[in-house]
Amino acid sequence: MLEQEPLHRPPVLARNGVVATAHPLATAAGLEVLQAGGNAMDAAIAAALVTGVVLPAMCGLGGDAFALYYHAATGRITAFYGSGGAPARATREYFVSRGYQKMPYYGPLSISVPGAVSVYFTALERFGSWRPSALFERAIQYAEEGFPLTPDGSATIAAHAAELAKYPTSRAIFLPDGDVPPPGTIFRQPDLARTLRAVAQHGPEVFYRGDIGQEIGQFIEQNGGLLTASDLAGYACDVGEPIQTTYRGYTVFETGLPTQGVIVLEALNIIEQVDLAALDPLGPDLVHLLVEAKKLAFADRLAYCGDPRFVDVPLATLLDKEYARQRFAQLDRQRAQDDVPPGAINPRPGETTYLCVVDRWGNAVSFIHSLSAPFGSHVVAGRTGVLLNNRAGRGFTLEAEHPNVIAPGKRTMHTLNCWMVMRDGALRWVGGTPGGDQQPQWNLQALVQLIDYQRPVQDVVEWPRWQSFPGTDPINLPNPFALRIETRYPEATRQALAERGHRLELLGPWGSGGAMQVIARDPVTGVLTAASDPRAEGLALGF
Repeated sequence: MLEQEPLHRPPVLARNGVVATAHPLATAAGLEVLQAGGNAMDAAIAAALVTGVVLPAMCGLGGDAFALYYHAATGRITAFYGSGGAPARATREYFVSRGYQKMPYYGPLSISVPGAVSVYFTALERFGSWRPSALFERAIQYAEEGFPLTPDGSATIAAHAAELAKYPTSRAIFLPDGDVPPPGTIFRQPDLARTLRAVAQHGPEVFYRGDIGQEIGQFIEQNGGLLTASDLAGYACDVGEPIQTTYRGYTVFETGLPTQGVIVLEALNIIEQVDLAALDPLGPDLVHLLVEAKKLAFADRLAYCGDPRFVDVPLATLLDKEYARQRFAQLDRQRAQDDVPPGAINPRPGETTYLCVVDRWGNAVSFIHSLSAPFGSHVVAGRTGVLLNNRAGRGFTLEAEHPNVIAPGKRTMHTLNCWMVMRDGALRWVGGTPGGDQQPQWNLQALVQLIDYQRPVQDVVEWPRWQSFPGTDPINLPNPFALRIETRYPEATRQALAERGHRLELLGPWGSGGAMQVIARDPVTGVLTAASDPRAEGLALGF
């Protein structure tokens, strides 16, 4: 616990189920389902649907989604991968021939196939206990009747007003009468309510192959984009296994490719060479080690990782303990490094929101979904009310030989990732955070605090944070590295880091961002403890 730093929020302890999300209305919707007898997956999807309405800058039907589900009866963890591919006409040649030197970040050309709707229904089909339409009720209500816009919600619209104003369909929703709606405004989205009701009644078929998909495809084509109704019609999310590694007797599970979960696991393997518990948790040695391990793992992600359907990713090597020892040997314990090449691997042939739920039976969901950047592409597709992602624009590169170069049907490497931790066959923690390339960094910091320092979950989500910039975002790759660090780190720590060559950019005491949610389960008593990040407007509740 931080010296002379009281907890900003109390943890939530319960026995029958807990929900932690980035918005109180979403948390309440999930808890309502648990209290009515639904399971963790039912509650997670109900909460996710509400976040798509009340956090419109972050997620929704037009975005992507990934999830891990722990099934207590079998002890198995299943991964859901809702990352859509690039449109069939989206080739590197298309953009280069039109003079683009990098992918357009916003607008109709930045959109990939949205995968979230497929994840919602596929996850419910596999593990839900309620009929899907019942889980849409609160989301439809808040879209149709409106909800009070929070200060963060109003400020986010204001920050992106210029881009939203470029598209009449977006302007009509987010800038009514040309003005940013102030906090407390009853914010209504009637077109989105109609779409939600149709999807609730007819399932994913109407979104991907029915009237809604047709309207989305026609609108984007008419407005100069590449996404078509045919692109939507061919989509279904993937269901598979998570990736994993061991760390100090625990097993850490992460979403696999094309997500950046591999970064977290590789970094854990690298830092496992050091007894972190012997280091001052607020001192420069720990921060320096984690920052430098982050740089190594990110360099490997940039060099080797892409959609495994298109790229031969050396995943087994990246997660190998011996490879981690080799990478650790390249880490300078005393100096920050700017030149961080990828590891030597032998050639081989040939803005976001997170939530978690644990129910009374011990089932758990770790769930993250996103439009990519805040408000995604900034394009609302006609009268559907669906704000579409900018995952293609933000995630792909036009560099010809890069593993993440755009190609038809290809999925970009994804910043989204979420995690679970097991020990001796029992679930211990579920967690995650939004934040783009900060996600793996903040998740790494949280896992170290949980495992190495055995901190309570509310301490973990409130712990001072740092982020090493740049990460992997193709538009943000300057050198040298900057270390952005909250000023709640002691001045002596910051000074020592600067002396080691870190270029510090000071953030406010709580200024690093993120909206981490974590749930712990006591393996003996079954008591659940949930924590929600005070850096966002979220909430944890249980019963």
